[in-house]
This record gives sequence, structure tokens and C-alpha cells, in this order.
Amino acid sequence: MTKRMLIDATQTEEIRVVVTSGNRVEDFDFEVASRRPLKGNIYLAQVTRVEPSLQAAFVEYGGNRHGFLAFSEIHADYYRIPMEDREALLAEQAAETTFSSNESEPGSN
Repeated sequence: MTKRMLIDATQTEEIRVVVTSGNRVEDFDFEVASRRPLKGNIYLAQVTRVEPSLQAAFVEYGGNRHGFLAFSEIHADYYRIPMEDREALLAEQAAETTFSSNESEPGSN
């Protein structure tokens, strides 16, 4: 099947793009000149909340609201912890566990 990309830029305030395969529409996108496009851009952001039930995170990127980042869209290299950092985290967690268990022993003052 032949693939085609059709671009409609006849209107100065809106550009529309459609990708077809034969007679079937595979993708459609449009961009309005009055709005700054956010989708597909790269931003420096800070994670504000992780939502395990959605398998996603909400990020602060400087816009007027938080962004939504699906876990599946994060490359594996970005969430792998280097071995030396992982060992330090495990040691820290073990120390915290020991500290909290020493605090909660009954009868000790």
C-alpha cells in the first residue's frame, strides 16, 4: 500500500497533517498558531508525584499545569540506578530499619 502525508497549510492560523496508507487514515495532527505546541517537545521537568495505579508520574515543567508522563515513555536508561548508588541506598535503608527497630523496643527508656 502506498503511504502518503498530506499537509493542509492553506489557513495561516492552522496547519493540518494526515498520514494515510491506501484509503485508511493512520495518523492525524494539527497545530494552531495561537497556541504553543507542547506535545513532542523536550522539557526539563521535576517529578512532583508518582501515581503507581496509573503507572505514570506528574511533572512540573514550567507550564500552567503539571505534565503527565507515562512510565512506558521513559527510556530504561533513565530509571536504572548505578550499582554504587544502589548499594548506598540499600545501606541507608538498612540503617534506617535498624534505627527504627531500636526505637520501638518495648520497655527501653
